[in-house]
Amino acid sequence: MIVLGLTGSIGMGKSSAAAALRRLKIPVFEADACVHRLLESGGAAVPRIAEAFPGTVVNGAVDRARLGAIVFADTRARRRLESILHPLVRGAERRFLRRARRRRVACVALDLPLLFETGAEALCDATIVVTAPRFVQESRVLARPGMTRARFAQILSHQMADAEKRRRADFTVPTGLGFRPALNRLRRIVRLMKQRRAGSARRVAHEGPHARNRPRYRNHGS
Repeated sequence: MIVLGLTGSIGMGKSSAAAALRRLKIPVFEADACVHRLLESGGAAVPRIAEAFPGTVVNGAVDRARLGAIVFADTRARRRLESILHPLVRGAERRFLRRARRRRVACVALDLPLLFETGAEALCDATIVVTAPRFVQESRVLARPGMTRARFAQILSHQMADAEKRRRADFTVPTGLGFRPALNRLRRIVRLMKQRRAGSARRVAHEGPHARNRPRYRNHGS
């Protein structure tokens, strides 16, 4: 099974890229959606967050605004929250991969905002970073309800720089020109990965198990 890692900074179009992969029939694990489930009523993270951050749970669910007001301004608080959420997200991610392998799915994607920051690229056969010019990113983010330039800058300070993500990625997908060019780029990436996997399988069958040692993919302009 091919595992693609999808990431990108805020406002770069990662959600649209994940939707495009689904249009290509690629199952996608979304870390952000997983976190939402963990924080809603009955979510596995709610009791621990109630204990760690008193006053942030209302009617059985985490009040994200209250929690955000605490953790965005306090590095220690943010790390405490990450120590609660990250293991739970990783567990859900592993279950997603196990189910996909049992179903013999050919290709899946892990949509992880902190793909490189958490070392999750080690799980992936190739990594994809969505990117856009800074002015496009700013216009998208600042159009969100309640967003300010100060908050935007604060969010960026907690994320790996876009240039560093692009440097580490196997593939980049520009989203500044709209949805369709990005979809076409993703379609080519998926096709290329499947071709390479098929070629690798034939090589292993011909040369033996040592042929499995393959180089990392580096094809930013695919």
